[in-house]
Amino acid sequence: MAPKIYTSHRPDVPLVHTSVFTRLFASPVSDNVGAFPGTMAAFVDAATGTTLTRARVKDLSLALAHGLRTHPTTRPFSSRGDTILIYSPNSLAWPVVLYGCIAAGLRCSFANSAYTARELAYQYVDSGAKLLFTAQGGLKIVEAMFSELGIRKEEADKRLVVLGPDLRWAGGPGAAASPGALGLLTMEGLLSQGALKEEEKFEGSQAHETVYLCYSSGTTGKPKAIETTHQNITTVVDIVGFDLPTLVPGVQPIIGILPFYHIYGLTQLVNLAFFRGWPVVIQSRFEPVEFCANIQRYKAVFAYVVPPVLVILARHPAVDAHDLSTLKYLVSAAAPLAPDLVHSVSQCRLNTKRHRANRSPFGITETSPCSHALNVLEADKKVGSIGHLLPNLEARLVHAEDGKIDADDGQPGELWLRGKTVMKASGYLNNAEATRNAITPDGWFKTGDIATRDNEGYYYIIDRRKELIKYSGFQVPPAELESVLLTHPDIADAAVIGVESVERATELPRAYVVHAHPEKVVSAQARAKFANGVAKWMETQVANHKFLRGGVSVINVVPKSAAGKILRRELRVLAAQEATPAEKAKL
Repeated sequence: MAPKIYTSHRPDVPLVHTSVFTRLFASPVSDNVGAFPGTMAAFVDAATGTTLTRARVKDLSLALAHGLRTHPTTRPFSSRGDTILIYSPNSLAWPVVLYGCIAAGLRCSFANSAYTARELAYQYVDSGAKLLFTAQGGLKIVEAMFSELGIRKEEADKRLVVLGPDLRWAGGPGAAASPGALGLLTMEGLLSQGALKEEEKFEGSQAHETVYLCYSSGTTGKPKAIETTHQNITTVVDIVGFDLPTLVPGVQPIIGILPFYHIYGLTQLVNLAFFRGWPVVIQSRFEPVEFCANIQRYKAVFAYVVPPVLVILARHPAVDAHDLSTLKYLVSAAAPLAPDLVHSVSQCRLNTKRHRANRSPFGITETSPCSHALNVLEADKKVGSIGHLLPNLEARLVHAEDGKIDADDGQPGELWLRGKTVMKASGYLNNAEATRNAITPDGWFKTGDIATRDNEGYYYIIDRRKELIKYSGFQVPPAELESVLLTHPDIADAAVIGVESVERATELPRAYVVHAHPEKVVSAQARAKFANGVAKWMETQVANHKFLRGGVSVINVVPKSAAGKILRRELRVLAAQEATPAEKAKL
């Protein structure tokens, strides 16, 4: 039987075959950078208001590319195809480093700015990086990493470029370097060498060369490096436009709180925002008071967020203490978004000031990342949906893992995707086995997500295939139980895992919850009473097979990745530690 292949409800769009830099910066109009005037604001430092125009970003990027190619310290590590690693929180320097490296023909990998030396060492070695850009605050971790790898300080210093707090290169205020940064090469040192006349070209088939090495969150096993090509990224910026908010280019800014080192923040805030002409107000990290203050200060219209941010906004007093009347759109992605949380934030907390829409698009690192989007005008109509399939892509909902049986209409199946946003055919760097397990010979990428599709072509993610709890013949989606738990008035956050019971020969749903008022559950007795109450309450909310038979545990915080994905692996370790000797014998 032929596979059931779904396409987008929208027609395919013309695609280009060029480099990311060329697609974003080239223009037939001399005074334009990309599709907009070079004088238009592109990136703003939230703390100081220092602003880079589009033309300035281009000039600085070509200067950085020239510096990488010619400076005696970086020249050995900056040949076309070499890999650099960026280890830094969001900053005004970040897009300049990214675009400068792309203009120089380099491959860019991005490390979580909260990584330890051990975690950083793994990515540095695995990615094959030769040069490392680090924020000044990360120097101690970087030095420890090089020491762990047995690289002498004299050699390590030759592989470092420091991004300091001094913003005079961008027309902003100066700041003194830390003692540990003295004597090391800085970004400013690379910018003073001249400038390339044009970027390194990746035309035609060369557009399929790797440009980003993004790492999976590592919720199971070690993080894997995804080879993302120029073609992948240019395709994304070309196909997502239909469902985006309509903002006035150069006038209505967006807030940049998502980490740029993650594919979600990287593509939406650095690449797509520049392509669409949206000025990005850059915060180094999410902090609720600063977030609300910057919306008020810069009159921001739009913000990309993750569900944990919405959890905070649903309760934090900063929402009521600031004028958020300009904020029209919140787009949440990267992790499941509960409909009740959407209602709590959009209607109860923010609607008193102005109507705004929440939507939950879908994508994963391997698809660069966008594959589905919910139009902002349909956000209220289809709450909980990831929207329609984007143009130029194909999808399947597969019932059996071997791909021989497709799910019936309206029934759940694993979402498979095919198209030019899917990572390079060679797949995961240095991991042929993982690639074989993820990409079929005819180009289908197995997302691992279980989804349904309604009769109007809207998709809904139920859960991850590997995370479904198998209880006595039933499949219980943890995300569904988490969504219910978040409606409890005394629960601020929640996560559910399956714990195996040898005695019952099945998995049992177990919940980890964060109390909305931690001071009420300080004692072990209070925590136990609350946990028992939650378990009994859930029995009034869900079907019998979804009861929390594995128990409820009260914790201080749900462990999550930077993108907001629950780290269930850590919760499974915690469950094993919490079990009594008798329970351990049964689990």
